[in-house]
Amino acid sequence: VQLVESGGGLVQPGGSLRLSCAASGFTFSSYLMSWYRQVPGKERESVADIGPSGNSTRYADFVKGRFTISRDNAKNTVYLQMNSLKADDTAVYYCVRLGGFWGQGTQVTVSS
Repeated sequence: VQLVESGGGLVQPGGSLRLSCAASGFTFSSYLMSWYRQVPGKERESVADIGPSGNSTRYADFVKGRFTISRDNAKNTVYLQMNSLKADDTAVYYCVRLGGFWGQGTQVTVSS
């Protein structure tokens, strides 16, 4: 199982970023996929989940209405569109597959 995140970076408050996670080594379309994030010194927190077909999604309250999770099973990729970013969204964002498989993370920094 390999999960490779990309798309992080520095953005101003109110801006947008789109994270991608390219998956390989398993049947991607059979698994729920998740995004988590972690700030140094704090516990990792769940951001969003998406079901295997993409028809079901779940969001943490702190991102509802601002973030959108989606997936393209033909490309074995899951996305996280992040809009109206706030300084509190600054964290390392991880792509996660059920069973304890994590990507290496991508840094998102929201700052003016």
